[in-house]
Amino acid sequence: MSPLFNRRAMLRATAAAASALVLPQAQACEFFATTLRIWHPWSRASLPGATDAVVCMRLDEVRLADRLIGVETPLASGADLAGLKAGTLSDLLIPAGQETLLSEDSTYLRLTGLQQALEVGCAYPLKLVFEHGGTVNAQLSIDFGGQRFS
Repeated sequence: MSPLFNRRAMLRATAAAASALVLPQAQACEFFATTLRIWHPWSRASLPGATDAVVCMRLDEVRLADRLIGVETPLASGADLAGLKAGTLSDLLIPAGQETLLSEDSTYLRLTGLQQALEVGCAYPLKLVFEHGGTVNAQLSIDFGGQRFS
């Protein structure tokens, strides 16, 4: 093996390792709009006969104030906001430079008219539409058994 080939291989390996340390790595549970990051959309497994599901997630790295204006999934016929700030999706302001948490203990996204049971360990398609950030094709993870809210 020539010394030139070894040197090139070493340079490539070093460059690859350096770029892995410098460049931000996307995680399996994060999704990006042009204006923000969606971190880990999740729900609990649904109980038999449940018609609604609570969806939680964190919206951060918000570069431009935005609003969540639509949600589509084959799991449900509709979606709205529930909890402390119940209302239409377009009422959810996502301020620039701040983190917005959708959680069971506060404001959360509610899927209505469930079409099928949500099973632990499964992931389902979830399309989030933002006023300025566009459409994001995300995955809804079902992380926990039993539904806290009915």
